[in-house]
Amino acid sequence: MAETSRTTSPGRSAGSTRPLRRHEVAERIKRYIIDNRLRPGDLLPSEGELCEALGASRSSVREAVKTLDALDIVEVRHGHGTYVGRLSMSALVEGLTFRGLLSPDDDFKVLEELVDVREVLERGMAQRILATLHADHISTLEELVDEMEAGLAAGRDVIAVDRRFHALLVEPLRNEIISQFSSACWDVYGVVAPHLHVITKQDELDTVNAHRAVVAAVRAGDPAAFDRAVEAHYRPARRRIAAARERNARAAEQQAN
Repeated sequence: MAETSRTTSPGRSAGSTRPLRRHEVAERIKRYIIDNRLRPGDLLPSEGELCEALGASRSSVREAVKTLDALDIVEVRHGHGTYVGRLSMSALVEGLTFRGLLSPDDDFKVLEELVDVREVLERGMAQRILATLHADHISTLEELVDEMEAGLAAGRDVIAVDRRFHALLVEPLRNEIISQFSSACWDVYGVVAPHLHVITKQDELDTVNAHRAVVAAVRAGDPAAFDRAVEAHYRPARRRIAAARERNARAAEQQAN
């Protein structure tokens, strides 16, 4: 745990008498974290110490900390202090989710963009994914496809299973940013996707078959087959987005008439 006493002070420039605005205080707290090489979980100075170091009022520091807390840059633990946060992508998730729910048209656009990003990510990482997945991973992937198929046959929602499948694909890469970004995409998808409504039996069949093809490509160590399987995996999602847009367009036309 890092000490709260630091040699680097993010105070304002000499001779300045203008009160610091909230965003300026937030930027200086971020600079303090960087300059002092703090890591997630390290303790920050107390509110009073930050006020003194920054030459800022308690209200400005308090509001700046709230802003940074919402972004996961810092974490306020009541009764214990303020710590450097996990630096997750929660702000990205919140922004995309809000944008996705803002209007039906927007949510389909967001979903389409998320599908693009996820497909590009997985196809672009094909060589590394194939090189890092081992026999245990492949067996688990097969079990997840079986679980997905059984769930769809029983009429259950399988988004959680699908999410675990794709998380496992990138897990062995040990790349925290990729894992967090993939998780962020799923967080948004889980909220917005229900607005697409019904999934067809053909979509279900194609989804299961595409996942099985991904597993087969991984087992064979075949990048070209993996690329084709990933592309096929996202076709049902693209069909659902197109169908939802068409459905909304018809509804809007009927309402206009």
